[in-house]
Amino acid sequence: MKKSLFFLLLIFTFSLSVFGQFSPNIYNYSIAEYKASNQNWDLYRADNGKVYVANNIGLLEYDGIDWKLFQLPNQTTVRSVLVFNDLIFTGSFEEFGYWKEDDFGGLEYESLSELMKSEISPNEEIWQILSYKGKVIFRSFSSIYIYDFNTVERIHPSSAVISLSLVDDDLFVSTLNDGIYKLEQKRLVPFFSDEALIDTKIISIVKNKDKYLIMTSLKGSYHLVSNRLRPTQFAFNNEIKQHQLNKFSMLQNGDMVFGTIKDGVYVADHKGEIKFHISKENGLVNNTVLSQFLDENDKLWLGLDNGISTIDLKNTNYFFNDVSGKLGAVYDIVKYQDLLYVGTNTGLFYLDKNNNLNFIDGSQGQVWDLKIIDNNLFCGHNEGTFLVNKNQIQKISDFTGGWTIQKVPEHDDLYMQGTYAGLVKFQQKNGKWETKHMGQTTIPSRFLVFENPTTAWVAHAYKGIYKVNFNSSYDTITKITNYGVKGLDSEYNPRVYNLKNDIVFKTNHGWQKYEPLLDSIVPFKLLNEKFGKDAYIISEQSMSPIVLKDKSGVISFKYINNDSVEQKINNKLIKNRYIVDYEHVSKIDHSLFALNLDNGFMLIDETFRDSIAIYKPQIEAIRINGESIRLSAISGDKTIKLKHNENVNLELSSSKSSNHYFEYSIPSLSKDWFKVDNRNLDLNNINHGVYDILLRTRDDSGNTSSPKELILDVSPPWYKGTFGMVLYVVLLFGFIGLFYYLHHRKVQKEQRLLRVKYQREQHKLLREKTLENEKNIVQLKNESLQNELKIKSKQLANNAMALVKKNEVLQDIKRELAVNKEGFKDYYSYKKLVKKLNSSLEHKDEWEVFEENFNQVHDEFFTKLKSRHPVLTPKDLKVCAYIKMNLANKEIAPLMNISVRGVETHRYRLKKKLSLENDISLTDYLLNIK
Repeated sequence: MKKSLFFLLLIFTFSLSVFGQFSPNIYNYSIAEYKASNQNWDLYRADNGKVYVANNIGLLEYDGIDWKLFQLPNQTTVRSVLVFNDLIFTGSFEEFGYWKEDDFGGLEYESLSELMKSEISPNEEIWQILSYKGKVIFRSFSSIYIYDFNTVERIHPSSAVISLSLVDDDLFVSTLNDGIYKLEQKRLVPFFSDEALIDTKIISIVKNKDKYLIMTSLKGSYHLVSNRLRPTQFAFNNEIKQHQLNKFSMLQNGDMVFGTIKDGVYVADHKGEIKFHISKENGLVNNTVLSQFLDENDKLWLGLDNGISTIDLKNTNYFFNDVSGKLGAVYDIVKYQDLLYVGTNTGLFYLDKNNNLNFIDGSQGQVWDLKIIDNNLFCGHNEGTFLVNKNQIQKISDFTGGWTIQKVPEHDDLYMQGTYAGLVKFQQKNGKWETKHMGQTTIPSRFLVFENPTTAWVAHAYKGIYKVNFNSSYDTITKITNYGVKGLDSEYNPRVYNLKNDIVFKTNHGWQKYEPLLDSIVPFKLLNEKFGKDAYIISEQSMSPIVLKDKSGVISFKYINNDSVEQKINNKLIKNRYIVDYEHVSKIDHSLFALNLDNGFMLIDETFRDSIAIYKPQIEAIRINGESIRLSAISGDKTIKLKHNENVNLELSSSKSSNHYFEYSIPSLSKDWFKVDNRNLDLNNINHGVYDILLRTRDDSGNTSSPKELILDVSPPWYKGTFGMVLYVVLLFGFIGLFYYLHHRKVQKEQRLLRVKYQREQHKLLREKTLENEKNIVQLKNESLQNELKIKSKQLANNAMALVKKNEVLQDIKRELAVNKEGFKDYYSYKKLVKKLNSSLEHKDEWEVFEENFNQVHDEFFTKLKSRHPVLTPKDLKVCAYIKMNLANKEIAPLMNISVRGVETHRYRLKKKLSLENDISLTDYLLNIK
């Protein structure tokens, strides 16, 4: 650390008071973060890393990630806190006692004041607690209480007790008017008294070499040597007298820390010289220090009147913070002629001997680049390029946007600058700088490197990478080649560097390099593995070591040829102050570097190596389905037993780690590690089985702790457990019985169905046989009817023929009579005989009998014929019947008692009545009437 301070002194070449505006790393916890009252009266960091704060409304617990608030039963203000023997002792208004962790991860309070309630003075408050020889001592202004873990005893001094101080094995009790006592065997023994200490608030007594150092609230500090009190000559006395000392701590190296009521914290060395003044002006959230605690790593915890803060006093990386806001965003820092120049978005500043910011007139606007060239300080500005001399600037180039300027290899007086509008040449002639735009290209050139004296590479913010060739006299650009189409992963936001004569590129997808033999850009596996695909260089090109920033915001100092030497800056404060994509680290002197930030910068001592320790996670609480379970349930075999469909929540902590988070892995399911959200690991929808759960702590720098193993035993669902198996066996036998029953029933049913089927088939056969018999009977009847019909037809035909013969005979007789008419003697007899013959020929009864018999044979032929042809006369019907019987005309003529010619005439007329065409036979038509 002394070496680091020496380098810091070289920056400014003036006394240590130069650090008045510089400060160590400060982190403020606001009320919004810890969610309690503003005033914090006491702090204590336990051996397990947890921080306990006595707050206005209760006890705060901080595990490095989350804050928890625990309130007293009477909900009074907690004034003091101490952790001893795994118990958290607190003092309050007329109340003191301890908290202990229960089996569910919470805190339970046990009152000690209840043991002696009658002895506690009205309105008494416990302002201080410390441990002494295995006992716990509680201090109020009027009393001292001693707790030996069995009983509580009270000591009542004659004067108000201001403070307790533990020095080696002695406990000193400082009173307001009676001097200093020593506690011996539960009684107070006078140790020292002096008029100078009357009516004096002694804040602390410490051992400083062979002397006692007594710190007072308003009278400064004293040395007590050989029972004589002497004022010290420390430089900080005036400050603590003026601003009222309230708390005091001493570091292991002898440095002293003073917490004041009015003006924050002062840090002095062992000689009393002030090294730092930390107040609201340079980052502290509040100037009233109510309490302070210095842990084993020299981290100072401050309880303020409005918030909580931590200050890392061990770390030699310091900050310059401008809370006024006039500095703005810092883009570059350089030491020139023993002054520190700071280029920002508002202009150019420098720090004077008192570390006050001074603005250089005329530099208003964006400063991009500060570089010392030939003992001249160049300022690349939005308005052009300037030369800087003390607190004055001179413009030497009107080309706007001087992003970067690089020396042309092998030319001592020639430089090339990347600007908004392309490349500009700077050349010194006769002590003056001349500038010339190189022409041809107006590519905005933020990144510029040389491959050789006449070849440069330029990165365009949105259009990739270009290779630029110059002529030998550097009067013009001879060639511009776009390499964005020659293998570049991404043309958006590329960066170009020259690393050990390799032209390398950083794109959004990783590292690449230019391969001259292929004249193409190819992946650069070495840098992807060494630097990481997401990291990019933020240091100057010629600087060693190389400084990188990764996606998580970690700053790394790397040496290409020595992987064992590396420093990482992992500070959650600066991650919110980066000038994104314009992060820049510049070398100030020797091993001292400056990192640009918003409203300030950080001085980094490259030789400082912080002892980073990452500790195993601890399980603070377990909840199954939202219900807390006892931690002792996993104390033995570290197994959590879950029922099917139960969800488990693990609350993790690693209080001694810093800038950390948690990861988990389930090797049986995946070899990967998964980040835990905040500090609560939720495991849901887990299949039954036994799982090894590995938990570990990890910080942003990639450091990890050894894993903590936890076994998760998830029981199967009831249907896969013992009950389920028994049920399955019962169901199996039940199914077998049911199957047997149903099968037997089915067999019976099938037998019954077979009987029914047999009976049905028998009935069917009988029915079919009956039908067949009936059919045969009908067939026989039909045959009988046919035969009968044939007989009747034959009889009808015979009758008709007989009638024909009879009529023929009668006609023959009639003709014979007509021939022999003259032979009759009696004409009347002749007439009578002819009349009888005619009557016999035209006998109607015979026709009716014929018609009836004819209908029986021919299915009511006459009825059908009449319905079709109602115009037919009885004589027509007779002719039709005779034709139906297939009688010839000569056979019909006697039946009709007409001539054959008459029959033919009648048939002709009958065809007309039936409306038959000429090609249709009357006989066929009548025969087809069924």
